[in-house]
Amino acid sequence: MTGMTGEGAAMAREQAEGRTEGHAEGRAVGRPEERAGERAGVPGPDVLGAPELGAALGERATLVQFSTAFCQPCRATRRTLDEVAAMVPGVAHVEIDAEERLDLVRALGIVRTPTVLVLDRAGRIVRRASGQPRKADVIAALGRAV
Repeated sequence: MTGMTGEGAAMAREQAEGRTEGHAEGRAVGRPEERAGERAGVPGPDVLGAPELGAALGERATLVQFSTAFCQPCRATRRTLDEVAAMVPGVAHVEIDAEERLDLVRALGIVRTPTVLVLDRAGRIVRRASGQPRKADVIAALGRAV
């Protein structure tokens, strides 16, 4: 067997770009400037709005989840983000099918699902995490956005 699987290639690309520091399932990944939303070295928008998301932003913050149909952790992530959005007034949860929105996935440098972006009220990316997040981590990340 030759070549790499999609996930193997993505991990190799992350390592080559130096984006593996701080890697942990369900927690923020990348260098500190990436975790703050500046995403150094990753092309694409730093601000997302209703046209890009296909849904309105929350009044205070928006939880954007990139998922795929056969991703088991994506289902649990959906439940967690729905619960947090219901608990915190003014927070919306938007789920995006990564396979249907490859343009946005590529523009944002999304390499695995689930990936969650936390947007402030203006749509600026203030936090980014890959893997299944814990509810406490999502609530803490929202603290940066509201």
